[in-house]
Amino acid sequence: MEQTKVQKVNHPLEPLTPEEIAKAVSILRKEKNLNTSVRFVQVVLQEPPKDVVLNYNDGDAINREAFIIILNNATEKTFEAVVSISNEKVMSWEYIPDVQPCFMLDEFEECEKVVKRNPEYQAALLKRGVTDPSLVMIDPWSAGYFGVEEDEGKRIARALAWVKKNPNDNGYAFPLSGLVAVVDLNKMEVIRIEDYGVKPLPPLDGNYTPETSDSIKLREDLKPLEISQPKGPSFKIDGHHIRWQKWDFRFSFTPREGLVLHTVGYEDKGKIRPILYRAALSEMVVPYGEASDMHNRQNAFDAGEYGIGQLANSLMLGCDCLGEIRYFDAVLTDSKGNVKIIPNAICLHEEDYGVAWKHTDWRNNDVEVRRSRRLVISFFATVANYDYGFFWSFYQDGTLEMEVKLTGMLNTGALDKDEIPKYGTIVAPQLNAPYHQHFFNFRLDTQIDGINNSVVEVNTVPEKRSPENKYHNAFYTETKTFQTEQEAKRNIDLTSARTWKIINPNSLNAIGQPVGYKLMTGENCLPFAYDDSSLIQRAGFIKHHLHVTKFNPDEMYASGKYPNQNKGRDGLTKYIEANRNIENEDIVVWYTMGHHHIPRTEDWPIMPTAYISFQLKPVGFFDRNPALDLPRPIPKHDSTCHFHTDSSCSHH
Repeated sequence: MEQTKVQKVNHPLEPLTPEEIAKAVSILRKEKNLNTSVRFVQVVLQEPPKDVVLNYNDGDAINREAFIIILNNATEKTFEAVVSISNEKVMSWEYIPDVQPCFMLDEFEECEKVVKRNPEYQAALLKRGVTDPSLVMIDPWSAGYFGVEEDEGKRIARALAWVKKNPNDNGYAFPLSGLVAVVDLNKMEVIRIEDYGVKPLPPLDGNYTPETSDSIKLREDLKPLEISQPKGPSFKIDGHHIRWQKWDFRFSFTPREGLVLHTVGYEDKGKIRPILYRAALSEMVVPYGEASDMHNRQNAFDAGEYGIGQLANSLMLGCDCLGEIRYFDAVLTDSKGNVKIIPNAICLHEEDYGVAWKHTDWRNNDVEVRRSRRLVISFFATVANYDYGFFWSFYQDGTLEMEVKLTGMLNTGALDKDEIPKYGTIVAPQLNAPYHQHFFNFRLDTQIDGINNSVVEVNTVPEKRSPENKYHNAFYTETKTFQTEQEAKRNIDLTSARTWKIINPNSLNAIGQPVGYKLMTGENCLPFAYDDSSLIQRAGFIKHHLHVTKFNPDEMYASGKYPNQNKGRDGLTKYIEANRNIENEDIVVWYTMGHHHIPRTEDWPIMPTAYISFQLKPVGFFDRNPALDLPRPIPKHDSTCHFHTDSSCSHH
């Protein structure tokens, strides 16, 4: 075996280096005699047990291991391996029956070529007036599970198609509706062509750049907006360890989850107090509400089926991020096990965020104001037509926020002339954008002042009519601490202003209350599919905004480890069947937020960014406002941002 020199890392959670990945792949290839029919689905750090990480001290020995998923196209079998990089041997090798790993990028490319070469498919194109297959765009969609006997046991993709008028055209303006190629990705061959009838191509293009559309003239009245930090940024970086203001955290990047936060803490009274052990996107489900044969099986699991991390963009200064930026590469592999680096996949920067706090005492005209600043770490991914940005923001008052930005291209279908769609919006003549939703589930392994936490539900209720409430205006809060996993299966309720607090009952603040963080929910929705639908069978977790489970290192994904073509009843809905105790335990909080998308004409041809977010906000975690010590702003020109005027001369 070729010796690969591996650089020593300084923390157990440092992501695998390119050299470590190469070494792990090499060890596994040799020891298991892997041939060219094998694909490497993912090679990531096998994260050490929680107690090992939390008890680690600088200089301690670190045992480096890689977790690898293997797909053998020839035998159509999936394996999981753990490889010790430190000891240079395979620690475990396990066959995982009846699963399909997520798609790999080169499968998409091979699938497109296979479909376009298929004679039956070419005949279907000619029937639609398409004579040049090179202009056809193929988007391989996950097949889900719909009980199709012919597909049982096969690794399936459903290839949907659009056609460009020229190589620089926006093909999503011209859907080849009614045409689906079903592909066996292991054998890389077309199983069948599904043809639901020819639809005419819409008459107008959907181009959106001045080079491709005569109707677009760029604005010329926008003056430059410069963001300058002449003394550099305020954060400090050591590998994947970030210190900023009083925040302290680590991060990593995986092909399935994308950006992952680790060991998040905030310095208070001279020590770093833990808040989160691990936080990441667990799953992302995009169900379509269209009943036609063309669209009724479109239920994409963008993390578990496609790998949101492996679809990350390379970001560019001045385009995706502004200011004093630091970029980090994502170190992944291709399906052959070669190291694949996505340059500048992760962006780190500071942003001014308006006023942090302010008060004017009108009696004596005392004025104090502080500017808010936040640290943002983010990445963007493109999943076929859609583009998603994931932004974690750290605020100086101890608040942590996750914001998802949705943009890109609508999924489209063609319409007959004068046809009015029931399940979509006409966004251009004879062009339909089906109704759909986006559900994002985040797994939050909480650690509020320590491992053992509880979750409390807080509902606001009106006081009863009584002599004590003579003007019928009073209200108060009722709280309940969840004891079991089934109790914690909950939804937002606007009528009671429902919120949830993660508390540590073993740690009290200055006034004797358990310290905690509140889950601040934002936009949300619920699914409209029936319980016996394929969607809810496979993604039942989207029926509830909140779940809480007892920590189990094997329970990482709301949709289960292998959602691709899974029949369902796996993942979070299965985890909570155990109904374990979650009061004063090592717990995981799962939050699902949904964006309900009824498309608009303004969403075509490129969607203006939509924003959806949630926050973790301290509630009783600090004894008082932790941002009191922010420095006074430096004023511009000859003025001041704070002043005191004696009342005797306030009217001079």
